[in-house]
Amino acid sequence: MQSYQELLDHLILSALKEDIGDGDHSTLSCIEPDIQGKAVLKIKQDGVLAGMKVAERIFQLVEPSAVFNPLKSDGEQMKVGEIAFDVKAKVHTILSCERLVLNCMQRMSGIATLTKKYTSLLEGYHTRILDTRKTTPNFRLLEKEAVKIGGGVNHRYALYDMIMLKDNHIDYCGGLEPAVNKAWSYIQSQKLDLKIEVETRSIADVEKILQIGKGKVFRIMLDNFKPAEVAEAVTLIAGSFETEASGGIDLNNIQSYAAAGVDYVSVGALIHQAQSLDLSLKASFS
Repeated sequence: MQSYQELLDHLILSALKEDIGDGDHSTLSCIEPDIQGKAVLKIKQDGVLAGMKVAERIFQLVEPSAVFNPLKSDGEQMKVGEIAFDVKAKVHTILSCERLVLNCMQRMSGIATLTKKYTSLLEGYHTRILDTRKTTPNFRLLEKEAVKIGGGVNHRYALYDMIMLKDNHIDYCGGLEPAVNKAWSYIQSQKLDLKIEVETRSIADVEKILQIGKGKVFRIMLDNFKPAEVAEAVTLIAGSFETEASGGIDLNNIQSYAAAGVDYVSVGALIHQAQSLDLSLKASFS
């Protein structure tokens, strides 16, 4: 399995290839190749800053001698008018990297900012917030990193790092018991170090997992349960499994779910409803 750094480099190089193609002809047409320059990242919208390390890596991959000077850190509150970093490099490097740096940082900062709004509402509660796989294709790495920067917790990264038996798996398999038993047998036969989470749709489903899931299932998802139903399920489970509430959870009701005592709430909106924040990379002659 590739490391985070390997995945990040692959993402950056693929994105640069997509954007530059056979050449940044706007820059090539009017800027001499060896001219050095400086640029600053200007903050134009309040929020939580994210993507600083990604920006630095983008410049380094294109020009290893580029000098990146961070003035703020990932996770910091940012205010309109502040400068997040300055960078000194060839002008060709600055201009070719500009849009990728902004695309990454604007998107990541939007996600981190929204995540922080959710996590702030959970202060004082046992409950923590999870993201989901509702991500932008080929950009999941940075979207999930932004959730962590905003104070959230990453759920499984992809289909390969956890067994998650959802409603369709259960229905296609013929029920909770065969789905759990087959998943457990699969892990044993394939010698895989994977955990099993099971989605439940009713208190009856929860009771069934309590009967058949011991030693096999590590977390029970309570899907589309109302807060009072979550509280009932949490009481029944009594700490024998981790618990996760999912479905319809937002800024208006998240505290009701936390008050029900659930271990985790998963919110796809952290990523798919986040709005990019406004940043700009501008030439500097100071």
